[in-house]
Amino acid sequence: MLIIDGYHHVSLLVTDLARAKTFYKQVLGLEEITRPPFDFPGAWFAVGESGQQLHLIVHDGETRRSGGIDTRDGHFALRVKDYEAAIEELGRHGIKYRAKPESITGFAQIFLLDPDHNIIELNAIRTEE
Repeated sequence: MLIIDGYHHVSLLVTDLARAKTFYKQVLGLEEITRPPFDFPGAWFAVGESGQQLHLIVHDGETRRSGGIDTRDGHFALRVKDYEAAIEELGRHGIKYRAKPESITGFAQIFLLDPDHNIIELNAIRTEE
């Protein structure tokens, strides 16, 4: 039996590295970290403080989606500390999203697309009002 210690990284395909890096730095506030000198373009980002990473890979294959936000499609989720602050920040950047503050999951969710239509879920502990 494998003993899984946790997630190390998620990799996403992007078409325009500069545009993707701007999105992940300025909209999501991720910190870019050192990436080995691969023979293809990309970027790595730290996710939180537990050693988890997001890897962007420039790829011109045909694996990207073209539609809108589909909350049942493949995605990755990031936990945010403040749900309302996340919505305000997305609005400040003009990012379209689908909010599910009363999700049956037990936590509040926000779904959005990056510039290459990769689906991202932001979620937070639901606070009682």
